[in-house]
Amino acid sequence: MGVPKRKVSKMRLRTRKAANRWHAPSLGKCSQCAAPVYSHTACPSCGTYRGRSVLDVQLA
Repeated sequence: MGVPKRKVSKMRLRTRKAANRWHAPSLGKCSQCAAPVYSHTACPSCGTYRGRSVLDVQLA
């Protein structure tokens, strides 16, 4: 069974735990309609992704 040879310092422990912290999802702008949209996702308001129309969106 693995046993640590030395005490892990507070700084090293906190640095390791900091990599797993929660990050808010970043929102970008749609290139067509400038609506906020998640990255790597088709725009829900106009239905475009990377300059192409991929969804049929009916405007009410």
